[in-house]
Amino acid sequence: MKLPSLLRRTPFRLTLLFLALFAAAASAILAWVYFASAAEARVNAEREVRGEMQVLAGVYDARGFDALNKALIDRSLTQSAFVYLLLDEDGGTVTGSLNQSPIETMESDRQWITFPFTETDAEGRVRRPQVRAVQVRLSGGEMLLVGRSLGDTEAYLARLTQALWGAMGIVLLLGLAGGVLVSRNLEKSMGRLNKVVLAVQEGNLKARAPVRNSGDELDELGAGLNTMLDRLEASMASIRHAGDAIAHDLRSPLTRMRAKLEVSLIDAEAGKIDGVDALQLALDEADNLLKTFNTVLAIARLQAAAGRTPDPQRFDAAELAADMAELYEPASEDKGLEFSAEIERGLMVEANRPFLAQAIANVIDNAIKYTPTGGAVMLRARRRSSGEIEFSVTDTGPGVPEGDRERVIQRFVRLDNSRTEPGSGLGLSLVGAVLEAHGGRVQLDEGPGEYGGFGPGLRVALVLPPADAA
Repeated sequence: MKLPSLLRRTPFRLTLLFLALFAAAASAILAWVYFASAAEARVNAEREVRGEMQVLAGVYDARGFDALNKALIDRSLTQSAFVYLLLDEDGGTVTGSLNQSPIETMESDRQWITFPFTETDAEGRVRRPQVRAVQVRLSGGEMLLVGRSLGDTEAYLARLTQALWGAMGIVLLLGLAGGVLVSRNLEKSMGRLNKVVLAVQEGNLKARAPVRNSGDELDELGAGLNTMLDRLEASMASIRHAGDAIAHDLRSPLTRMRAKLEVSLIDAEAGKIDGVDALQLALDEADNLLKTFNTVLAIARLQAAAGRTPDPQRFDAAELAADMAELYEPASEDKGLEFSAEIERGLMVEANRPFLAQAIANVIDNAIKYTPTGGAVMLRARRRSSGEIEFSVTDTGPGVPEGDRERVIQRFVRLDNSRTEPGSGLGLSLVGAVLEAHGGRVQLDEGPGEYGGFGPGLRVALVLPPADAA
């Protein structure tokens, strides 16, 4: 049989566990109080019995057996808390509250015993309280028993036990009611969170958990869930945007590829080129298309990072700049360009090294590609006065008009003076995505101006926050 939802909740189970522990602790405390009180009552009774026995023994020693008998008769009539019994030398009962001694065999001249005693209270009710007594052999051979009733103590312990059990019962009932109330409130709160989870499972990424601003753990859970859903929604939007962008951005390259393949097919049929050349052209176009596709995916991944650096690591950017200079200096010389580098040391950044290397490589590659022979390209890596780390590539090429400098960072944008060069128009787009993911920025400015009949050139600066501020 399945229990109701309320009884299966963790708070209710914890409440039951707490109440069980409380009941066990209360029972242990009650037992301790009972036995401690009983022991104290026994000690007090023995003290009083010793005092009474000492008084009666003094009467016997001073005035003899008859005086003791008379004193016992008087005390039996006036002191209801004590129990007395006087026996002669033969063990016969002389006087007292008992018909016979509860001790069958005296093992010594003084012997203690606890036994029940039947008595009638003032209201006529019969009781059987315990009596703590001592029996002493007198010097003449007679025996005297003096006992103290524990009835008052037992009545007090009974009232105390009843009160404690009643209090514990009330606490258990209140605790159970509190557990039910807490479980019901928690069930409502968790039910609201479960509704959000179910809505998200059904595809509603706009659902959010209510936050009461109480500062408790449920609010923390709701705020964390909302943050997670915000990031999930942003990631899904980025994925959808990336898919749409890829479909849109690859339409033109695919169209160009098909057109070139169609032209190659016509030329091959006309005998202008052979089949091998046509296949080589197709492979070249496929390679360009794959390169374009990979670049679009890289841009989409960076944009999906939403300002968070993917797989960051701390390293010296000066070493990366030196590697880039060493890699591109031969290519510049092959084209007849003057390549130089000015690199400061100790430029610590926290970044994705492969992405940052690709961004610098794209800028240098563009500078070499568009700078005419005889021109110059310079790579700089330095720390700005603001503390930011800057990579800059300056060339003496045709430059970019000021009105087009923001537009050239967009995907597939190519200016008129670059139509004759191979490329897809994604190089600077990737650079912009890399810098945005790293919390940096791209700045395009005019180059050094006219140089050897060329210019005005272009200066592209990649500005990153330092590692201690990343």
